[in-house]
Amino acid sequence: MNDFFRRFRPQVSPVSLAEKVRSGIAGGVAILVLGLVLHALPQGPYQIVMLGSIAASAVLLFAVPHSPLAQPWNLVGGHLISSLPGWWFGVWIHDPVLAGAAAVGMAIFLMYYMHCLHPPGAATALTLVLASQQFHPMGELWALYIVAANALTFLVLGLVINNLLPERRYPMQAAAAAAPPKPGPFITLEHADFEWALSRMDSTIDVSEQDLTVIYQHALQHAQTRTEKQKN
Repeated sequence: MNDFFRRFRPQVSPVSLAEKVRSGIAGGVAILVLGLVLHALPQGPYQIVMLGSIAASAVLLFAVPHSPLAQPWNLVGGHLISSLPGWWFGVWIHDPVLAGAAAVGMAIFLMYYMHCLHPPGAATALTLVLASQQFHPMGELWALYIVAANALTFLVLGLVINNLLPERRYPMQAAAAAAPPKPGPFITLEHADFEWALSRMDSTIDVSEQDLTVIYQHALQHAQTRTEKQKN
């Protein structure tokens, strides 16, 4: 039972105070510039509003920019694809609770299927349902234009701001193939080794230290099995 309640303790991230401050300032600046850009864009028959779900994207882009969920296709594709079920179910289902549930569920499926999983996308779907009285008179194309304007502008801001900050590269670059290790004594990684490696990165990684340990153990077991099969 004590082990169960220990799981509710916060995960302490080995990120420096300077990096936390940079992330907060970057997110705030990005939202400010986004608002100015949206106001300057051609407004047409309706105003281009800022989506509340874009604030959740700010957390991903500027606090965990190396997360797969924060990459460009996830950001843009996640919001645009999720807006479709948000619009459709908001029109077809008059009960906002049922429409919201269907829209969020379908948004998650579509984002998974299209390889653009981005949690704020589901919030965009729910926004189009709950604010249907505001969005539906605009028409589907104008609503999609608003979503696209938010997502694409924020992508540009993510590219500019993140690459101006130290120790950041956005989008995430695929890791180069590591050279085969030189023969040497067998080494077992411990929990402290993972903590030290994470502290050296000075960035929040979208995976827990415990998950990294489990991944390492599974990979090691698979490598041992593969090696034994090759010997046989």
